[in-house]
Amino acid sequence: MASKKIQDLLADKAGYYLDHTCKTIDKSAIHAPSGNHVDEIWARSNRTTRTIGSINTLLNHGRLSGSGYVSILPVDQGIEHSAGASFAPNPIYFDPENIVKLAIEGGCNAVASTYGVLGSVARKYAHKIPFIVKVNHNEFLTYPNKFDQIMFGTIKDAWNMGATAVGATIYFGSEESGRQIVEVAKAFEYAHELGMATVLWCYLRNNAFKKDGVDYSTSADLTGQANHLGVTIQADIIKQKLPTNNGGYNALNFGKTSKLVYDKLTTDHPIDLCRYQVANCYMGRVGLINSGGESKGATDMAEAVMTAVVNKRAGGMGLISGRKAFQKPMNEGIELLNTIQDVYLDKTITIA
Repeated sequence: MASKKIQDLLADKAGYYLDHTCKTIDKSAIHAPSGNHVDEIWARSNRTTRTIGSINTLLNHGRLSGSGYVSILPVDQGIEHSAGASFAPNPIYFDPENIVKLAIEGGCNAVASTYGVLGSVARKYAHKIPFIVKVNHNEFLTYPNKFDQIMFGTIKDAWNMGATAVGATIYFGSEESGRQIVEVAKAFEYAHELGMATVLWCYLRNNAFKKDGVDYSTSADLTGQANHLGVTIQADIIKQKLPTNNGGYNALNFGKTSKLVYDKLTTDHPIDLCRYQVANCYMGRVGLINSGGESKGATDMAEAVMTAVVNKRAGGMGLISGRKAFQKPMNEGIELLNTIQDVYLDKTITIA
């Protein structure tokens, strides 16, 4: 059985998450994370030897080293959500060094942040924890706001500062998504050439995805397709929000889908919805990491554990949790990151 702490955090939903059996896409079809992930998956791919080494580095650092799972601290919110909104709850994180310290003390596999953050402390820390340099952002100061991602630096600059990987976001469904796909595909190709791994934030952004009070930008069918586009441009890891609903294609009456997606490949259970996201990542060949979401205070720990359990039991590769960790005192952020990692270290919590 899962540890008492994890069961207590799941509360009356413990059985719902821990005892669920997935009857949609069988677990035997999923390439579940393991200590042999690099040898079984990437050693047979077109990735360069140095890129395979970088993926191996990401998987073999921190508390989850050797497990096949990852725990990543992402802090690019100073741009995406404004520095004031992001760091006012805990102003020490205006200082980039504290961001890296949190990732190290929290036992993370890597720290993901901006050129400025990681570049400012690169010589002190790039050899102590893998860097994932986020290469594009929605700067969010343009008025009115728009859904776009623009490059903030070069792949060569990320390589020069000792980055193990680069990360990028594509706003699938946005007006500028076509240009973003081309830009990121070219950036990832060059990153692989230089021997870095690639992580893609596969988000959906379009006001038209909201209908009758429901936001379908986190529906399993639409996010699953975003994942499939992401692995097509050769992302090595996909970051995606946990599904909150399903049936986006049908509700919005656009694109193409199949009745079987809803009748056989998914149910309303969160693990089954996440399993569909994993399936769209080449059945788990490309690791799916789900985001931790915004900080809500007292419920952060319980929400993070639930997300980790769903991701792991669906066949995902880990969690990338930022605001829940850095918008509180550092010791509490470390405890939250460690508790997330405990889910992936717990051998009794298995793929559903």
